[in-house]
Amino acid sequence: MDFAFYTEVIVRLLGAVPTTLELAFVSVAIGAVMAVGLAMMRQSRIAALDMFARGFIFVFRGTPLLVQIFLIFYGLSQFPAIRQSWAWQYLREPYFCAILALALNTAAYTAEILRGGLQSVPFGQVEAARACGMSGFTLYRRIILPIAIRQALPSYGTEVILMVRSTALASIITLMELTGVAQKINSETFRAIEVFICAGAIYLAINFLLSRVIMALEYWLTPHLRAPKIAAAPATNGVAA
Repeated sequence: MDFAFYTEVIVRLLGAVPTTLELAFVSVAIGAVMAVGLAMMRQSRIAALDMFARGFIFVFRGTPLLVQIFLIFYGLSQFPAIRQSWAWQYLREPYFCAILALALNTAAYTAEILRGGLQSVPFGQVEAARACGMSGFTLYRRIILPIAIRQALPSYGTEVILMVRSTALASIITLMELTGVAQKINSETFRAIEVFICAGAIYLAINFLLSRVIMALEYWLTPHLRAPKIAAAPATNGVAA
């Protein structure tokens, strides 16, 4: 086993980890904001908003992420109105196209996760909050959203991990993240097994750490599910009561 080669490959791949993490977390953050709006539209009684959210979710959940990346990176440039707009300075760059595609994709999945969390909020707690005088934004901020987030966190954690893995598709549009650098090293050395084993190990380490963070957050947000600590009985030193 060529340990020197493995070391060199890992060092080069680690240099691409910040780009991979930036792609994942920026897109997840943007997608989370969009998903809250989409989930609220799905919960609303306004037919136009509900139909828009349904259509958005249907399209981005029903088509492959790779196709979405191609359509954004290669397809938008075919419209003169876009090329002449202020957005073209961003949409001509692979980085921003990848962010946009990843954000739109995760927004569709996260919206359904949040909708499931909102629907799992017990109706009795909502009625009790209304009886105390809460309504509108206060009701959502103090009662509905905290409960919904706790319910949706395990599924959302899985979505975040999937997004870290999905950043590998950004290499298709020449973005030099972790997989892109691995492909470049492979084209230079023709040692695919060693190179992609190293890349897979780095992805595995990132997702392992991320899963631990999500588990810790879930533990922190659910104190009511922990078993109560039983106080030890005082010692009697053998003396009967």
